[in-house]
Amino acid sequence: MVDYAPLAFFIPMQKERVLDFEALAGELRNLRENVSGVTDTVLAAVDGIPIIADAADHIDPAKVSALAAADLGIARQAAEITGKGTLHQTVVFGSEGYMAVYAIGRLALMVVLGDKGLNVGRLLFEARPVIERIGSILAA
Repeated sequence: MVDYAPLAFFIPMQKERVLDFEALAGELRNLRENVSGVTDTVLAAVDGIPIIADAADHIDPAKVSALAAADLGIARQAAEITGKGTLHQTVVFGSEGYMAVYAIGRLALMVVLGDKGLNVGRLLFEARPVIERIGSILAA
């Protein structure tokens, strides 16, 4: 089920912007449908505020967004301190599934949750163009 954020997305120093939530929802839905094992997706601002979610009722987008923002922040610092360049993603491999967090520029992130059957290789392949399209939607 797609959950829309109750507030418009704000960019510092700019007027309030109305996002194309239908386009964002379509990108999240297509990723779930095209990659075997993807169960839930959440798009959030880099500070952990959820923008939109395509997630089951038992998934709290606010908690997932906050956790992903912390994960992304730590991983971003690790990449920079170790000289590994700009962070693109982190993947948590758990005994019951996966959580992948993708940086969308410096302003947003996407969380992908998957079950044990997640095709991680396919996710890595499919996620990059989705990230680019979401980045364009957010920048519009």
